[in-house]
Amino acid sequence: MDLLLADLLSLLELEQFEDQLFRGQSQTIGSHIVYGGQVLGQALSAANHTVEGRKVHSLHAYFLRPGDVNAPIVYEVDLARDGRSFTNRRVVAIQHGRPIFNMTASFQLPEDGLEHQAMIPGVLGPEGLQALHDMPDEVLRELPEGIRHVTRKGPFEIRPVEPVIPLSLESSSPVRHVWFRVVDDLPDELDLHCNLLAYISDLQLLRTAILPHAIDLGDGRTQIASLDHAMWFHRPFRVDDWLLYSVESPNAAAARGFALGRFFSADGTLVASTAQEGLIRISPKKHKPRSSS
Repeated sequence: MDLLLADLLSLLELEQFEDQLFRGQSQTIGSHIVYGGQVLGQALSAANHTVEGRKVHSLHAYFLRPGDVNAPIVYEVDLARDGRSFTNRRVVAIQHGRPIFNMTASFQLPEDGLEHQAMIPGVLGPEGLQALHDMPDEVLRELPEGIRHVTRKGPFEIRPVEPVIPLSLESSSPVRHVWFRVVDDLPDELDLHCNLLAYISDLQLLRTAILPHAIDLGDGRTQIASLDHAMWFHRPFRVDDWLLYSVESPNAAAARGFALGRFFSADGTLVASTAQEGLIRISPKKHKPRSSS
C-alpha cells in the first residue's frame, strides 16, 4: 500500500486506552494547527468503535478551539442512546485539558424506504483532468503558501474540474467541482470509507466561500477557521473509486461564510452531503504613517 495512505489510515485508527476513551496523533498539512478534517475523521472513528451492526447516517460538529498539531488528542465517547433502529453517540475531543471539538453522530440499522436524489452536475469526468500535484510551477508560485500544501502529492489524488487560479488575482463564482480518490485499494469496510470521507470533506468548503471576493491570502490579513460542520451519509460508496465533490457557497455575511457540498460517485449516485459555516475575518489594511518632513 502507498506509504502516505498507510500513514493516513494509521492516523484514523486511534488507540483505545479505556472503554470509551481513545487517543489520536496529528499530522501536519503545512500548519501548526490541526487540520479540521483530521479531527472529524478521528472523532467518527472513535464513535464507530462503540457501535456494532449500524452505519453512520449523520454527524453534526463544532470546532471550539484550534488543535495543537504537536500534542495527542483524546476522544471521549458518550454512549448517549441505543434504540431499536438508531444509535446516538456524543464525542468530545480534548487537548491540554480543554475541549477543542465536539460532535454528535447518529447510526441506523439498514432499512429500505423511499428513494430520490439530485442529479450529478454536468461536468467533465476525471479522465484527462490535471491532478493538483501536477500543476505547473508558474501556477504554484502564485498560490499563497497557506493553500499550496493541497497541491503536494498525498494519500488522495485530486483533480479539479475548474482551472486553479491564484486567489489573489481574480474573483470567480462560488462554485467548485473536484474529483478525488485515494491512491490505492482499500478494504471492504464502510466505516473506514466514511472516516476518510469525513477527513477530506473539510478541504474545499470555506475556500469556495471566498472565491467571489479576490482576497489576497498571502498578505496575512485574512483569518479563516471552520466553526461547525455537518454530514449526511445517504448510500454506500468507496473512497478508492472516483468521487465528485460539488461545492457551492450561497452566502457570506457577518464575518462568516457558508458552504454546501455533495458527493457523487462516477455513475451519478448521490452518496453523501455536507454543510459548513466558518469564520472569514479580514483585518483592515495598515497605512504607513506619513513622513513629518
